Amino acid sequence: MDIFEILLSASFWTAAIRIASPLIFATLGELICERAGVLNLGIEGIMVAGAFAGWMAVYSGTGLWMGVAVAMAVGMLFGLVHSLLTVPFGLSQHVVGLGVTLLATSLTYYAYRLALPEVTSPPKIEAFQPYEVPFLSDIPLIGPALFAQTPLTYLAFILVGVVGLVLYRTPLGLALRAVGENPSAVAAQGLSVTGIRMGAVIVGSGLMAVGGAFLTMSAFDSFFFEMVNGRGWICIALVVFGAWKPGKALLGAVLFAAFDALQIRVQQMPLGADIPYQVFLMMPYFLSILALIVMSRRAEVPAALMVPFNKGER
Repeated sequence: MDIFEILLSASFWTAAIRIASPLIFATLGELICERAGVLNLGIEGIMVAGAFAGWMAVYSGTGLWMGVAVAMAVGMLFGLVHSLLTVPFGLSQHVVGLGVTLLATSLTYYAYRLALPEVTSPPKIEAFQPYEVPFLSDIPLIGPALFAQTPLTYLAFILVGVVGLVLYRTPLGLALRAVGENPSAVAAQGLSVTGIRMGAVIVGSGLMAVGGAFLTMSAFDSFFFEMVNGRGWICIALVVFGAWKPGKALLGAVLFAAFDALQIRVQQMPLGADIPYQVFLMMPYFLSILALIVMSRRAEVPAALMVPFNKGER
């Protein structure tokens, strides 16, 4: 099988959409934060915490959707910590974000060892199963890729539309975008810049945690260390790739996932036997950097991104 046959196979695009799903959740979360003027570098740790919290909730006996809710609540809690330190107190968003990542990751590992001290291999749960949409899943190529996925994948795609609708068609979305561009104008209208920014970070962090929960509750059926594996940092790049727009961010997530799915399959080709496997592992990141360079040249960064707001100051 050559590369063109791979690209035209339903199994390849099914895998690409599955790989893209957690990236979509987390990218939307980061996009909401940055649209409000806050860079959230806690995304990597929040995804780890969400992955563990959702899995642990289901392992403890709750339902799958309750596990998703628990993961989101944990992510929102870390978002609250991040927003309190960066918005009203105006601390460095870089330092706080990295601190949240370290805190969330360390607490997760500690909670895992505390809850399962004698476990050598991660216990398994009954994860979400793929659901085939009648008739639509029978469409050649597109059907299995888009309409034979797990419920969380469908939710990820729905949220892209919801976030886009809220951002560009509602007063709330207008206010959120305004605090990322000109917070003084928002304050002059009597709205709370602090409240809007904190709310955006809390909600965005909740979506990041759901992205982590996807890994343990839909892609896999257990939790293991390093499973997030840098996806959070990729999502920050995808926000830039998407020019802070949900639709383009979705395209970027699918593009990166396609590169990732492709490198796995290329390793199994005769050509892959003569090339170190590290080259293939590097390929999706290298290609994504090239795409990021091309797409970000015209991107317009929110004017007030990473700029603290103090009422009364110009």
